[in-house]
Amino acid sequence: MRLSRAARVILVGAPGVGKGTQSERLLNKFPQLSAISSGDLLRDNVKNQTPLGIAVESAMRTGALVNDSMILRLILNELKVRGWLYPASAQGTISLGCTAATLTGDDLGADDFVETPSLAKYGPPQTSDDPSASFILDGFPRTAGQASQLDDLIPINLVVSLKTPFSVILERITGRWIHEPSGRVYNTTFNAPKVAGRDDITGERLIKRADDDEETWKNRLQKFQETSEPLLEHYAKRGVLWEVEGDSSDEISPKLYEEFARRFVL
Repeated sequence: MRLSRAARVILVGAPGVGKGTQSERLLNKFPQLSAISSGDLLRDNVKNQTPLGIAVESAMRTGALVNDSMILRLILNELKVRGWLYPASAQGTISLGCTAATLTGDDLGADDFVETPSLAKYGPPQTSDDPSASFILDGFPRTAGQASQLDDLIPINLVVSLKTPFSVILERITGRWIHEPSGRVYNTTFNAPKVAGRDDITGERLIKRADDDEETWKNRLQKFQETSEPLLEHYAKRGVLWEVEGDSSDEISPKLYEEFARRFVL
């Protein structure tokens, strides 16, 4: 299915709700969509030892959280490299043109664009509305404060709140088994392996992830609820929030496709 305008999308949902599944299905259903993960951008920059990656690695070694403005800069640079983001003014050109790949060590120490919590003073860049400039942003924002900073730079036009009863999610998580070498996932409540505890293809033993237990999930859920409620309220006020409910990914996906097509397909 072809998009008629750019979709800039965020999926929000409790741990285990199936964000990864819905994201993958959207990418397959709408080929013009791309996935942009803040975590992947961080890892790639650290691995490639870009100046910004070096700064991030240094912060992580000291146990500090990576500054929100650094995450924003990585996202902005990625969109700019793909040709989906344009400076709004000459002042913006100087700031945005100093990308992670071309920064010097001195730039990282003094450039407000990296160090300050807000990048809004540089003026909002222009985002492409070409359908090929469509993306699902994963890993950021997680809080209303981060969302406010993102608003000043990239106009997100759809935030999907995925809702599944917590009892259903918990049953799904506690019944999940993984074939670690291949990444194949089984579940004792649906998609059970042909032989209990064994991978269907190789016959090798299945394992449970360390965080696939009730106590760990409830702790993650509590943290999610503390940050997600203000985040969703923020996007509701901006008129871009859409909620979808279902007991399974297969129940949610058709509703998501329909809404996506209504907003972004002719």
